[in-house]
Amino acid sequence: MPDMSASVSLAMTHLVPLAKEVDENKVTPGVLGFVVFAAMAIAVWGLMKSMNRRMAKVDFVETPTDTAGEAPTGKSTPAEG
Repeated sequence: MPDMSASVSLAMTHLVPLAKEVDENKVTPGVLGFVVFAAMAIAVWGLMKSMNRRMAKVDFVETPTDTAGEAPTGKSTPAEG
């Protein structure tokens, strides 16, 4: 993904000077901190939305047990007589 690293370096060259305009005696995240936090929040939101979609597709039905406590096999034995 060379495009990703190029876009990150381009963003850093434009956003780091904005962070240096703040008083250096204060500790603030600045614009760069906000952009990173917003990107992480959007990524988490997207992952949660995807997870909810996939979990909605899951169809889990527990197999009932008979009175003896064993799961039914689906095979019946012929009646004697």
